[in-house]
Amino acid sequence: MKALIKDLLPPLAFRAFSRAKQKVFGSRVLAIRGKQDLDVYWDKKMAHLLEVWGEGNVWNEIQFLMANLKGPTLDIACGTGKVIEILRVFPALDVQGCDISDMLIAKAVERGIAADHVRVCDATKLPYASDQFDYSYSIGSLEHFTEEGLDKAIAEAARVTRLGSFHMVPTSRSGRDEGWMKTYQSFHNCSVNWWVERYSRHFGVVRVLDSSWNDQISVGKWFICSRQF
Repeated sequence: MKALIKDLLPPLAFRAFSRAKQKVFGSRVLAIRGKQDLDVYWDKKMAHLLEVWGEGNVWNEIQFLMANLKGPTLDIACGTGKVIEILRVFPALDVQGCDISDMLIAKAVERGIAADHVRVCDATKLPYASDQFDYSYSIGSLEHFTEEGLDKAIAEAARVTRLGSFHMVPTSRSGRDEGWMKTYQSFHNCSVNWWVERYSRHFGVVRVLDSSWNDQISVGKWFICSRQF
């Protein structure tokens, strides 16, 4: 039954289902600190789910954020390249992507994204020059990094981005720092202030916007970051 549900639902929707079930049965568990779930990014089912999960919410929002911008842009943890494809409606943007999964990057190339515009790499060690991109973004990704990895990934986003870096992550609906937990994947479910503190280590300005994405225990927020005041 669990496998069937996982097959049918997008990953964040499945996570919402899992959390709701755990609220009823009291089975939510704290994840092992320092352990990040990576195998899922080589799962073909995940590749399929990444094609649909942001419809009607975050994929609309990234278009609003990028509509009047231009220049080289980096999609961090780009997965199958779905968002890069969506942003093709803005020809002034030159969007490149990177992801830790060679399988997902291959899917991006299969969909028609130029092979020289996507790279397999770890977001904590980006293979790009400092200030190579005017803009960067990540969507529903950084919450799955360990605290050490998260700090490195944010630092790298700041290093390679000249003007603005936009990151959508779930924050705790309770407003509390609920910590590193596991349902479908391990993730941080923490307060807006917790996230602002981490972005502020590497960006001079951090602004917070609401996202329409939400589930049983989290609400989405966009963290709009720039290095300069």
